[in-house]
Amino acid sequence: MPREAPRLHASAVIDRQAELAPDVVVGPYAIVEAGVILGPGCVLHPHAVVRGPAVLGAGNVVHPFAVVGGEPQAKRHAGGPGRLEIGEQNTFREHVTVHGGTEGRATRIGGHNLFMVGSHAAHDAVIGSHCVFANATQLAGHTVVEDWATFGGLSGVAQHVRIGESAFVAAAAACERHVPPFVVVQGDRARVRGLNVVGLRRRGVAEPSIAALRRAVRTIWTSGASRVEALKALEAETDPYVLKLIESLRELAP
Repeated sequence: MPREAPRLHASAVIDRQAELAPDVVVGPYAIVEAGVILGPGCVLHPHAVVRGPAVLGAGNVVHPFAVVGGEPQAKRHAGGPGRLEIGEQNTFREHVTVHGGTEGRATRIGGHNLFMVGSHAAHDAVIGSHCVFANATQLAGHTVVEDWATFGGLSGVAQHVRIGESAFVAAAAACERHVPPFVVVQGDRARVRGLNVVGLRRRGVAEPSIAALRRAVRTIWTSGASRVEALKALEAETDPYVLKLIESLRELAP
């Protein structure tokens, strides 16, 4: 019978002050620093690095040469490690970098996200769940990404910008302003191009709600009406997704 590979490879560097669930797998030359907590089922592939203080929930997978946690790239940061809090079942592919928070804050990531090769989440970012970040997606500090958002390759988000739920940020888009939920944005600088129908269907949103969102998007962005006029025209809408869209537009800066 083939010999079972050790769960903690002999060449891995694991600090005594790290806490690992019994079934965690740490591959060759991977590094786990002090202050790291790895939940059940986590897997660190060869040469993966997890820096403390960081908490990773169950089932996270960190691929080779990804660096998760550690000191932020922030000139105003006083120094020292930044906290990182990660939920369950996230995948961090090769060369992904995620930095901890600044000044006692934490970078927070939900669950079931896919960070593809070379993507980056900067200090104090707050990321929801079920998001996809294609290769080389770049999130600046203090960004907020809501659930089910999807990013094309080489897209970027400026500091303090919010990306709404189920939004699709197209490849190479540069987001310097808040992105409403449910829409597709594209370009430099990114502008709304339509409704993210594909993403909504993949999420399981019912067709009547998608149809209501189509009407709302046309009213707001292609009817020629002002933002105030468009929102007034939608006052009678009762669909919960349309109501979320209206609420976000009233909260976010134009």
